[in-house]
Amino acid sequence: MDVNAAVAAAAAIAGLCTGVIAMLAFRWSERDQARPTRTSLHTDAVLPPGVDTVLSVLRSSAVVLDESDSVVKASSAAYALGLVRGGKLAVEPMLHMARDTRRDGEIRQVELDLPRRGTGRGEALAVSARVAPLGSRLVLLLVEDLTEARRIEAVRRDFVANVSHELKTPVGALSLLSEAVMDASDDPEAITRFAGRMQIEANRLTNLVQELIDLSRVQNDDPLEDAEPVRVDELVAEAIDRSRHPASTKQITMAAGGTADLYVWGNRGQLAAALGNLVENAVNYSPARTRVGIAGRRVAAPGGDLIEIAVTDQGIGISEKDRERVFERFYRVDPARSRATGGTGLGLAIVKHVAASHGGEVTVWSSEGQGSTFTLRLPEAGAVRDRAAPDPAGPDDDPVDEPPYDTFPTAHVSTTVPPAPEVLP
Repeated sequence: MDVNAAVAAAAAIAGLCTGVIAMLAFRWSERDQARPTRTSLHTDAVLPPGVDTVLSVLRSSAVVLDESDSVVKASSAAYALGLVRGGKLAVEPMLHMARDTRRDGEIRQVELDLPRRGTGRGEALAVSARVAPLGSRLVLLLVEDLTEARRIEAVRRDFVANVSHELKTPVGALSLLSEAVMDASDDPEAITRFAGRMQIEANRLTNLVQELIDLSRVQNDDPLEDAEPVRVDELVAEAIDRSRHPASTKQITMAAGGTADLYVWGNRGQLAAALGNLVENAVNYSPARTRVGIAGRRVAAPGGDLIEIAVTDQGIGISEKDRERVFERFYRVDPARSRATGGTGLGLAIVKHVAASHGGEVTVWSSEGQGSTFTLRLPEAGAVRDRAAPDPAGPDDDPVDEPPYDTFPTAHVSTTVPPAPEVLP
């Protein structure tokens, strides 16, 4: 009987121990489940409320790092810039900044030049990186692309430097000539000679200031605010009249041709200045006793018909390396000739901006020693054309209204030459 009691007591004790162990195991399991795992740290759930939404609307590239430097959140712009690769921050200086900020909680900012992905030309991306703590464990990295801003700033500096240089030349010449006039007060012939030179330099200074004003105006104004249908024939006649005197001095023949009664839509003053610059350049860069032709025609385009106005000369031509830069401000193919003609290097830059602001473009074909053709393409004033009464005789029955457009001077014939205006005798 004592033996049975002992066995029963031992069984009871064993059952009690088993129950206690089972209860402890259950509690331990619950604690393990409640503890955050390393995997859960990489989910969006660890981000503070609202942060995900804010990062999605930021223009800057955004990256959120956890305490192990793994990427918790990254915007598409961050991937596009190559900041994140394989779930890690790929830019070492930014990674060091993030670690320092995580350690001391201090906000840091730095500007860096990063290699551009996918190019072998050594180009760099200029970025500004700012690192700040986000909660107790996370770090936020915001990266702003400064490449375009840097480029614009470089253009501005170059422009200011070029303007200063161009203004300094005539101003310095006027100063020296005025001193020469004072020293030659008893020599009427010398005074007359110096006064003539002063007038030339003053005209150059006036032209430079005026073209700077024109360039600023076409860059800042919206030409379509005061747009109107402009007749191409009138623009051509005005451009020819503007260059008539220098052309007659060099015995250069100017002739107009192409299709009559064409209209473009835009600002009359800006269009006249652009075409006038093209004709003036053609005259200035052509040798004596040659010809300059101006002609217009209508060409079909997917978005609507375009009007092409081509200006062709038989001048010195433009080399291939210079052809890509002739529309830059102050760039001159032949600086010596520009000084002789009073050129400022802004004429073609104005033409480019006028064409772009009117929804068109300007192109150039040239061959050294043969000449050049500058073609201005502008949208046609469709409303004017639609209101015009149709010609019963048809477009091809009147040779006077539709002269040949693709007749080119013999010296210019080339398989790569675009259609060019007829140069009349």
